[in-house]
Amino acid sequence: MNALRCSLFIGLIAASAIAGAADRFDIAITVDDLPAHGSVLPPGTSRVAIADTFIKTLKAHGVPEAYGFVNARALAVEPNSVQVLDLWRRAGYPLGNHTYSHLSIDTAESQDVWERDVEAGESPIVPRMGGADWRYFRYPFLATGSDPVRREGGFAFLRVRGYKIADVSVSFNDWDYTDAFTRCTAKGDNTSIEAMKAQYLKGVDDEITRMKNGSQQVYGRMIPQVLLLHIGAFSAATLDEVLKRLDAAGARYVTLSQAQADPAYNHPGSGALIARTAKERGMQLPGPSADRLELNTLCR
Repeated sequence: MNALRCSLFIGLIAASAIAGAADRFDIAITVDDLPAHGSVLPPGTSRVAIADTFIKTLKAHGVPEAYGFVNARALAVEPNSVQVLDLWRRAGYPLGNHTYSHLSIDTAESQDVWERDVEAGESPIVPRMGGADWRYFRYPFLATGSDPVRREGGFAFLRVRGYKIADVSVSFNDWDYTDAFTRCTAKGDNTSIEAMKAQYLKGVDDEITRMKNGSQQVYGRMIPQVLLLHIGAFSAATLDEVLKRLDAAGARYVTLSQAQADPAYNHPGSGALIARTAKERGMQLPGPSADRLELNTLCR
């Protein structure tokens, strides 16, 4: 009887380990809008403090790489924010191009204007990356071009310059909270801040579930993920809780190149990968909850 119980116990442990392994998934972390996300900072913080919080939190969770995508125009507006790029590189994290001025290929005056904006974005990146690979490009607004001619022209231009496109498969819309968090912090409205955090983290939980279900529905498997975050004060304040949720969900942190080596990333396009692939295949995925705070009017 003891031997039987021992055998059953071992079997349960093995089954649990197999189930745990099945829940695990690879995910690369990417961070947009270095060195400055949000035009105004909440009182009591700085660009460097936000970046320092990001880096320490990512390191604490064992994130081996976090590509930081740069909008170089911020350096002209806030020259001291250059310290963010240096801090990012000292942490061993790479920098990529997000255009000079966060210019959408759809709204640029011409294809040529957009191309020059991409080129201008390289100037603070190349010297800081040295011999490391810096040729990853993140499209502003994840818009690769609604006009087919401009879209294919953009792809061709990036290929000639040796760029790989940094795709996105999952986002928690952290950017949406940036301005409201700044206003509420300035007013000392902690009740609204806690309500925002609660809503955001519930959305993180929901989006992780949608990500897993969507991947299985569209691809029949759990593909490696690429997460989009933004280097803002709200994002920094909630990052530890976000990563705790990813850890609990089975995240295994990998590099961007490792994630995008999966064939699911072979065809770039506008928007997040899983959602746009589902649309291309005529599949309907459930959307996020519509029950939300009015962030645009909060703390005004």
